[in-house]
Parts: sequence; C-alpha cells; structure tokens
Amino acid sequence: MISGELFIDLLLGTGALVTAILCLTAKDLFQAILLFISMGLLVTLAWVRLGAWDVAIAEAAIGAGLTGALLIATRRQLNQ
Repeated sequence: MISGELFIDLLLGTGALVTAILCLTAKDLFQAILLFISMGLLVTLAWVRLGAWDVAIAEAAIGAGLTGALLIATRRQLNQ
C-alpha cells in the first residue's frame, strides 16, 4: 500500500520527468517553452516537499520565472 506522501512524491517526480521529455521532443518552440516552465514549477514543488524552501523559491524565480520570460522574449525576437 502506497502512502499519500509517497504517492505525491512519485507523481511530482514522474510529472517532472515526463514534462522534461516532452519539452525536449516538442516540435513547436512556444510549446517547448511552456513545458519548460511547467517542469520548473513541478521541480519547485518537489523542492518544497523536500523542505528546501530557499531552493524552491530560487527555482521558481529563476528556473521557471526569469528563464521562461527570457525564452519567450527570445522567441519573439526570432519571429521578427
């Protein structure tokens, strides 16, 4: 019997792995960027589950937020 906490951890780990694979195999650049941001948010939740709040805040701000915004801005520059 899997406990609730282990189920959540497995779900977060599997979700991050699946979004990473989908991000690498996406044909559309915008879709890949959105998957990258989603993966960053799932990794943030994994850090929260591990009790590393400072790492989670840094991952959310830099990994998902800043990097995602830079990738979207770069995509916009490429389209012009």
